[in-house]
Amino acid sequence: MTKAPVLTPRADDFPRWYQDLINKAELADNGPVRGTMVIRPYGYGLWERMQAEMDARIKEAGAQNAYFPLFIPQAYLTREAEHVEGFAPELAVVTHGGGKQLEEPVVVRPTSETIINDYFSKWVQSYRDLPLLINQWANVVRWEMRPRVFLRTSEFLWQEGHTAHATYEDARAYAARIHRDVYGDFMVNVLGIDVVLGRKTPKERFAGAVNTLTLEGMMGDGKALQLGTSHELGQNFAKAFHTQYLSKDSKQEFVWQTSWGVSTRMVGGLIMSHGDDNGLRVPPRLAHVQVVVMAIKGDEAVAKVRELGDRLKAAGVRVHVDDRVDTPFGRRAVDWELKGVPVRIEIGPRDLENGTAMVARRIRGGKEATRIDALADLLPTVLEEDQAQLLRESRERRLARTTEVSTVDEAAEVAMAGGWARIPWATLGEEGEARLAEHAVTVRCLVAEDGSVPDDGDAPGNVAVVARAY
Repeated sequence: MTKAPVLTPRADDFPRWYQDLINKAELADNGPVRGTMVIRPYGYGLWERMQAEMDARIKEAGAQNAYFPLFIPQAYLTREAEHVEGFAPELAVVTHGGGKQLEEPVVVRPTSETIINDYFSKWVQSYRDLPLLINQWANVVRWEMRPRVFLRTSEFLWQEGHTAHATYEDARAYAARIHRDVYGDFMVNVLGIDVVLGRKTPKERFAGAVNTLTLEGMMGDGKALQLGTSHELGQNFAKAFHTQYLSKDSKQEFVWQTSWGVSTRMVGGLIMSHGDDNGLRVPPRLAHVQVVVMAIKGDEAVAKVRELGDRLKAAGVRVHVDDRVDTPFGRRAVDWELKGVPVRIEIGPRDLENGTAMVARRIRGGKEATRIDALADLLPTVLEEDQAQLLRESRERRLARTTEVSTVDEAAEVAMAGGWARIPWATLGEEGEARLAEHAVTVRCLVAEDGSVPDDGDAPGNVAVVARAY
């Protein structure tokens, strides 16, 4: 009798595979309120590593961390009309507190442009106070009608950056720097996802922004996932909140602003980009457990894996020692494979006799006997090879499933078949964008002919990247 697979095969039902993997790899559970999630320790470990990598890059770009309240006066959101209109369907509003009806309802933070601008208007007085570069790590609430764990939840974790600048040029350059040097570098070189950096169309840009820069990744089923955005806010919020400064010429000027963010959605992107029918595959540079050292059975093997674990930690490898010999080895091996740990080192009585260990590579596949005393020198090379393989696979998938087209109908056909289409924006235009929406297909971003981010959305030669999306 054929043994049933641990996970639903991706080719049979990709959404079911995704949910199976989250459950079996112990990444998250659904919360008690519809649309919420409980992030389990292994899943939260992935998020912590994402935080650490991102936080270092954000600080390198000059921003400092702060924290702003979860509750925002409802009146704040009405001060920027386009912003409140864009978020109105997703707002969670508190009307009662302490057993009484509140005099003014408060909104549970959907994003912080409004409350941060209220404080920016107090903190910025002179050109000497600029640029003001602030980031916060927080949770936000956007009431989600079609929730899916990590991808769309009513509450999620994220970072949101907010900045104020003296000039349009400075703000624009900073939004581009975050887009390229913080988000792009992290997603390509740590997550191993071959994202496309581009510019949103006016229809798709952030509510209240004058320009939105995006990073789009192709998932394993050919759909697109927006993994992060960086927005030029112009002076829209500055004028709404009277955020002004005294210039060198002793004139009152409105500041120019940006905002930018990524969220726990990246965990979903990680799963759908790199996962296979055996579970998750975690890029080694991201993995909070790069190597698991497993004792198969026997007291001597337990002692050896503990000793080896200490040696590898001293060599800079992030290691977990699995010495649970009272739990069947096969079950433990399957669990670690589901979790996508890049390397398993397996040691049993026979291995000890030979002075070797069995090295199982989750990303490349296969097992090979290796001398135990060679592992500390070997593993850094193995981990970098596997990191490169995941990025290469992601790039090859995107290129293989992207088609150049010349008509709106062709673009819709390619996207509905599970791929990406590239079509000249001059051919598509806003009318064609509206036609694509009838098929649940969207313009993910605009890129220049050479693949770079265009300075102007209407520049000749811009290409629209078209796909179905999560």
